[in-house]
Amino acid sequence: MWNRKNSLGGVKLRSEIDAHEAAVLRSLVTSVLGLLDERAKSAPDDELAELTGLRSGNTAPPEDPVVARLLPDFQRSDQGGLDDADATADANGALRGLHEPEIIDAKVAAGSVVLDTVPPDGGKLVLTPEQADAWLSAINDVRLAMGTNLGIDSQTPDEVDPDDPRAPHFDVYHWLTWMQDSLVQALAP
Repeated sequence: MWNRKNSLGGVKLRSEIDAHEAAVLRSLVTSVLGLLDERAKSAPDDELAELTGLRSGNTAPPEDPVVARLLPDFQRSDQGGLDDADATADANGALRGLHEPEIIDAKVAAGSVVLDTVPPDGGKLVLTPEQADAWLSAINDVRLAMGTNLGIDSQTPDEVDPDDPRAPHFDVYHWLTWMQDSLVQALAP
């Protein structure tokens, strides 16, 4: 559980994590960062970007469902505004090409904060509010990735049969949900 402490150095958020929890969290964050890194490296070379210094990303949506969940389209064709599915795809491609590198950078930076602040062997955690925000983003990305892999949606029960092969993963998913909620509560004034 996270606690909020006010000190002369400012607000600090404190918790403790055991060695197993630290290993699981580090592994999950590292996996998500690996997926994002692969996506970033798959961006086509762009001569104009090389000349201007403005990076461009992929214009096609990710084929991997987990990466697609982490980097969703900017606009769905059923949101209105653009009636034609092709026009929506073109707009999403253009927006993706412009913004995906920055989005990936932000997600990688958040994950890196978690990796930099989680003691590898477990122990005390002390975060600034800015680091806590990064943690919230990174944990959210891990939960999105796990939720996609586990097929979690609004109809999924909170508990599954203990014999279900996904049961241990649901436990980790719920632990991350609890950790995220506890951190949000501690951040609230």
